[in-house]
Amino acid sequence: MIQVLFCAPAADWGQYETPLRRALDETGLAYTLSPQCADPQNVDYLVYAPGGPIKDFTPYSQAKAVLSLWAGVERIVGNDTLTMPLARMVDSGLSEGMREWVMGHVLRHHLGMDRHILGQNGQWQAEVPPLARNRTIGILGLGALGQTCAAALAALNFNVLGWSRSQKTIADITCYSGDDGLNEVLTRTEILVLLLPQTAQTRHIMNAEMLAKLPRDAVIINPGRGPLIDDAALLAALNNGHIAHATLDVFEVEPLPADHPYWAQPGVTVTPHIASQTRPDTASEMIAQNIRRCEDGAPLLHQVDRKAGY
Repeated sequence: MIQVLFCAPAADWGQYETPLRRALDETGLAYTLSPQCADPQNVDYLVYAPGGPIKDFTPYSQAKAVLSLWAGVERIVGNDTLTMPLARMVDSGLSEGMREWVMGHVLRHHLGMDRHILGQNGQWQAEVPPLARNRTIGILGLGALGQTCAAALAALNFNVLGWSRSQKTIADITCYSGDDGLNEVLTRTEILVLLLPQTAQTRHIMNAEMLAKLPRDAVIINPGRGPLIDDAALLAALNNGHIAHATLDVFEVEPLPADHPYWAQPGVTVTPHIASQTRPDTASEMIAQNIRRCEDGAPLLHQVDRKAGY
């Protein structure tokens, strides 16, 4: 009998209990699932999210894995008491949500939809947008979410450039890596999508120097991590007209304070961290799949590299 401890915030238990039990039942494993445990030494798996009751993992020394409900693990990997394997969340619902949000906002800017939605002023302005094959989209970050978005954009015939820390080969995507590769992507990109993980190396990667490499009137879309952008540098680039617009879903401080300059900047669209959320049904299926794999002696899916930070 394996023991699964749900140690995400208490408010999440009501959303996850039924889909987790359903997914675990389908594995055929004998299990117990609860947000409490009598003896931490008996816990085999921890279903975890920051903000839950556990800050010290030391008592759970026999646990086989910590299974995160979050795609991002920057608030987890720094916990020195977490010594057992950690898997981040990659599930179909999260990928679908991100793909749909990114596609919607890329098409919005590609087609110049704001001009018509916001410009109902009685003037007939017949400006024809370019075809997708004549528009270059850059994606920084080619993990699961980045690849999903890149493939969808390429399927619409956009010219898609992708950049990642290590070189990747992806069908229909021109892939780059390293400093020279980053420079190449930025200098050619008209619409830039940020989907990098948050690490010490990616913090403020979009600073004044990097923003200046983008062509004038470029658009930035950030559904990845708030700290990828140096806010002061982006506001300056918007104010001087180098960046035409920024659609931002994530921020260094959330909720975004009411007095933050982004709210008053006409070149910024703020969305409240809704680009992609973990869905209990599909997330539970991933949790159950990883438990089944671990019990079968197979490696965890999406195991976190502590040194890399993701």
